[in-house]
Amino acid sequence: MNKKTVYNFLLIITFSLLLIYSCDDTITQEDLDNKIIPSSNVSYSQHIQPVFDAKCNYAGCHNDRDLAGGLSLTNYYNTTSDYLIVAPGLPDNSKLVWAIEGRGTNPMPPVGRWPLTKNQINGIRTWIKEGAKNN
Repeated sequence: MNKKTVYNFLLIITFSLLLIYSCDDTITQEDLDNKIIPSSNVSYSQHIQPVFDAKCNYAGCHNDRDLAGGLSLTNYYNTTSDYLIVAPGLPDNSKLVWAIEGRGTNPMPPVGRWPLTKNQINGIRTWIKEGAKNN
């Protein structure tokens, strides 16, 4: 091989590695727990669904396959399909709030799972209070 071919090959490998490593959008548990949910104008897609994805939708729990307690929190429709689970505008009437605040018969998450932070609980409560919008 000539020098130009070796140079081009190394350039392609270097570029590929940079592309692969720069595309890492993994959110760690610590990153999620440190992300502050605002006290108003809570966005379902930016604030609530990421919490559900990290803390509620894992294997054996509230995903589309396992449906723990008959509940999936994988998307907006599933989350809000039962008015008893999420009562838009009425967080104190929502079983989801009861569970995450430890006031229901089945507090969530169960022992041994990553607990929700106070900010995450308040964020979910605020999202419901603001009408549980798909925003």
